[in-house]
This record gives sequence, C-alpha cells and structure tokens, in this order.
Amino acid sequence: MAIARFPSLVIDCPDPGALAKFYGAMLEWKVDVSSDWAEVRADYGQCISFQQVDDYTPPVWPTQELPQQMHLDVIVDDLDAAEAAVLDLGATRHPHQPGTSFRVFLDPAGHPFCLCVN
Repeated sequence: MAIARFPSLVIDCPDPGALAKFYGAMLEWKVDVSSDWAEVRADYGQCISFQQVDDYTPPVWPTQELPQQMHLDVIVDDLDAAEAAVLDLGATRHPHQPGTSFRVFLDPAGHPFCLCVN
C-alpha cells in the first residue's frame, strides 16, 4: 500500500493567479485563485498549485546559473498549433531547442515547459 498519493505539484511564482490562468487555459482545467495561492484542477482530480514567493527569480535554462526547479511536459497532437496557442496565452519560445519531437517554452513566470508529441 502506498504511503501517499500524488495530489498536486506546487510551483513557486510571483503571481499565482496569472500563472494559474495561463496553465488553466492551456490545459482547459478549472482555475481557483486566492490572494497568495492558486490552483488548476482537471475534472479527474489532477492538480497544479501556484504559491506566491516574494523576490521570485526565474530559472535560467539551459544553463545552471539559476537552475530550473521543475518543468512540465505536456502532450499535444500538433506542435505548430499548440505553439501558436501557448504563445497567444503569454508563453515565450526558448531559443534553445534541443529536440525535434518537443519544443521548449517559458511560462509567464519564466519556468520552462515542453510541448511534446510523444
């Protein structure tokens, strides 16, 4: 029997509401925002939470100058269509693209995430 279950991932950021709205729109998950905390939740229960951090400094990827604390890989059917959609939501395409079956972006708080076709 498992000791624990995986209810959510918590991401540090300067503006939890803004980041929750970004990921909520990208994943089509329900967004719930309070003053210093926000979360997005799938209908099936998976959750990503966002915690406000004073003096937040985003990671610098791919260097380790300020290492990434985490990154999300999300599966998409069409890289070009998904890229256009996340850019419209406020993501930035990272200049370093080390693969062909995925693309690296930065969310509005500077966290790397990947759109992946497999």
